[in-house]
Amino acid sequence: MNRRVAAIDALEARLGHVFADRDLLERALTHASASQGARKLPDNERLEFLGDRVLGLVMAHALMSRDGEATAGVLSKQLAGLVSRQACARAARAAGLGDALRLQGGETRRGARDHESILADACEAVIAALYLEVGLDGAGAIILSLWAPMLEEPVDLAIADPKSALQEWAAANGRSAPVYRLISRTGPDHEPQFTLEVSIDEAESAVGVGGSLQVAQKAAALSLLMRQRGQA
Repeated sequence: MNRRVAAIDALEARLGHVFADRDLLERALTHASASQGARKLPDNERLEFLGDRVLGLVMAHALMSRDGEATAGVLSKQLAGLVSRQACARAARAAGLGDALRLQGGETRRGARDHESILADACEAVIAALYLEVGLDGAGAIILSLWAPMLEEPVDLAIADPKSALQEWAAANGRSAPVYRLISRTGPDHEPQFTLEVSIDEAESAVGVGGSLQVAQKAAALSLLMRQRGQA
């Protein structure tokens, strides 16, 4: 059996669902790099967009159901951690999604099957495919199963939403609001790398790197926040 076919079978076994629409599953597993060159394959970017919204709804409902006393602010910070790129990549690894991906030939040799942003995007695309095939209730049950360990873990709200936490720290200490500045953008269009700096009062700063501006901002904010914690 082809290695990737075996990986797809294993993925469906872990999800507890065998896709009736095989084309839908293939699209969810196809990274944009595979569409470059002579072959024009439907990639998973549109499904990723939908899956992000489905995941957010399922996690928001789960958090509200689990804690009837939490404020909207606390719930928002918890949600940010559960729908983050890191959480999606963790769920993807647990499901064995990396081996099932369809990538451009050289991407596998460069370690793309375990690249956090690629795994996270594919995870959201598979969530969208599940939603389209079995509806919100069916997809939600599978999502909750994958996210069960993360839902049980205590949440560090600062890590879950470092940008808000840094802004709150600055306000509480009479400092100016954090300012973010893009330093560089490198890499191909389908896998960019952003390097960004955050500063407060031009006196304290930290740098973050990520596959999107938002991820780089969070990384920079977390770095500066952890430094302030260490100095407290």
